[in-house]
Amino acid sequence: MPDTAPKPAKRATAAPKPKAKGLVAPEPAKAQEAPKKTGRPSKYTSELAQEIFHRISTGEPLLQICMDERMPTRRAIYGWFERDDSLSAQFARAREEGCDALAEEALVISNTPNLGRKKVFSSGAEEGEDSVTVTEEDMLGHRKLQIETRLKLLACWNPKKYGSKVQLGGDAENPIKIEAQVEAESLLSAILKNAELHKQVEANE
Repeated sequence: MPDTAPKPAKRATAAPKPKAKGLVAPEPAKAQEAPKKTGRPSKYTSELAQEIFHRISTGEPLLQICMDERMPTRRAIYGWFERDDSLSAQFARAREEGCDALAEEALVISNTPNLGRKKVFSSGAEEGEDSVTVTEEDMLGHRKLQIETRLKLLACWNPKKYGSKVQLGGDAENPIKIEAQVEAESLLSAILKNAELHKQVEANE
């Protein structure tokens, strides 16, 4: 019989891996959406109104309150007052209390020294060197500005209580005379005089 060539051996193939039952490939994670920005509140709520009235009653200006991002705009707040007279009345009472708070604050400023450093530069053209003199003293000019600003605001916001008074008087024998008394200016003068006396007493001690 003729010789036959041996058949090549079959290569062993790896058995297929069994698929896990009940397992699902995880989905790719979705990018988180950025939180939506919310604007200033404009709808009236009792909580917002009461916080605004409280801050006004302590002497804080409405403009500064509206700079708070949690607070409505001035236009929105005045819109509340236009639609509700009771809110307007509450705001007026809070503003009156705030005026008293500002007057008391002016008194505290006058009685509280505010120490600061003052630098005086002098040119040393003759000696060839410049010099700087640093002194520590009460910032009386700054305190005067703070007090004067508050008193002028009080005269505008509540002229009946803190503004000027004009009296008219006269009869058949005496001509009419006009007497004007500016309470804000007299109060400022008294406060500054008190501050200056306080400074002199401290210097003598």
